[in-house]
Amino acid sequence: MRISVVEDNEALANAIAFRLRDRGHAVDLLPDGSVAEAFILREGSDLIVLDANLPGKNGFDVLSSLRSKGITAPVIMVTARADMSDRIFGLDRGADDYLTKPFEMDELEARIRALLRRQRQILVPREEYGRLTFDKGSRQVYIDQQLLDVPRKETALLECLLDSRGRLVSKGQLIDHIYGVGADVEDNAIEPFVSRLRARLKGSGVLIRTARGLGYMLELET
Repeated sequence: MRISVVEDNEALANAIAFRLRDRGHAVDLLPDGSVAEAFILREGSDLIVLDANLPGKNGFDVLSSLRSKGITAPVIMVTARADMSDRIFGLDRGADDYLTKPFEMDELEARIRALLRRQRQILVPREEYGRLTFDKGSRQVYIDQQLLDVPRKETALLECLLDSRGRLVSKGQLIDHIYGVGADVEDNAIEPFVSRLRARLKGSGVLIRTARGLGYMLELET
């Protein structure tokens, strides 16, 4: 999953990102409310961890704006404000959950898992391409209904290529999808994942084409 962490406390943001990336999620770190809003509208997000007090534009206004523009991704509001009125204020503007600082990372993870389980119930359950099936809810991959053992980063790679099937996807775009925007990862780090995923997809009728120096494209075998 791609998670946006909108938090201006650098130490806390990095701690959240470290934990979530360790669990296989891509994380976009966004310290400014206005910048975060523009980024999420442009790039999208599967889930948003949103601080209430932010430079540029506060979290409540960011949330209201995102909801008014059709962004339905689950949102966990994070704030030092413990008053019930603040909690209600955030929930009324479209927050799905509310977490008061300080909090334990285990609790944040548990709330994220709960929201993602809820979100899976409204996702298109399965996507088929050739003899390949990708279950977006369980993030499982099948060939002819036989389950494949695909590691998390390769699953994220396949998801990105499927979303852009028939179109070229740059190494930078794939890195952003797997690790999150701003991650300190070299473009060539993607190559081993592509190689391993290509081997796993043999017999599926689906190919990963390489455009040397440009990126990759998912297409059906002819």
